Amino acid sequence: MKFPSRILFGFALYELSLLPSCASRQASQLPSSVRRSQGIYHVVQPGENLFRIGKAYDVSVEELARVNGIRDASQIRAGQKIFIPGGARQLPVETITPNSAPRSAPEPPDSALENFIAPLSGSINSVFGPRNGSFHDGVDIGAPEGTPVHAVAEGEVVYSNQLRGYGNMVIVRHVGGIVSVYAHNQLNLVHEGQKVERGEVIAKVGSTGRVTGPHLHFEIRKNNAAQDPLLYLPQLCCLPASDNVAPKG
Repeated sequence: MKFPSRILFGFALYELSLLPSCASRQASQLPSSVRRSQGIYHVVQPGENLFRIGKAYDVSVEELARVNGIRDASQIRAGQKIFIPGGARQLPVETITPNSAPRSAPEPPDSALENFIAPLSGSINSVFGPRNGSFHDGVDIGAPEGTPVHAVAEGEVVYSNQLRGYGNMVIVRHVGGIVSVYAHNQLNLVHEGQKVERGEVIAKVGSTGRVTGPHLHFEIRKNNAAQDPLLYLPQLCCLPASDNVAPKG
């Protein structure tokens, strides 16, 4: 059956009149994560704060507060969604970042941990403490690319992946609430959930992440608070200082 041309023309005008409202309705139904394509949303977990979230994703607290319209950074809550500019996946913040507890009174090492060994032989380029207006949570040990990195004690690998700023990073959990952190690796040789022995090779020295030369960024944390590694590994204090490598990590 054929319709007169004026009726067909009327149908066309009617369909065209629907398009703007349909388009606007579809756009309003798109999730915000699709509209904001240059990043991801992080769901705040209990115990997290904006400082630790920013440290994990390598984004400043000020930037996170600005893009999320947060006036008081201390008022975020569990379950809240925080947009992370440039983020690619949600990270386990509790596992990979120490808390911001005061470091002026570090906890003494447990006697059971006296058997810790150095992760490698190299030269200390940066020590634990204030650095360039921030705080360095570990020590940097310079060594040639590909140098084996050893687990300082037996434990379980709780993280083995890439992290912005830190490059390839391994975290091992030990007894007594202690974890050890190994970052900027050329290659991680272990996987999450793996049991490792004291002295086992778990990575190779590299220059991944934000660095100016190959080195190992090494941390010790107790109850998730960063500690001076020299308290646990006094032998590190005797490594010679290096004048030709100045890593930032």
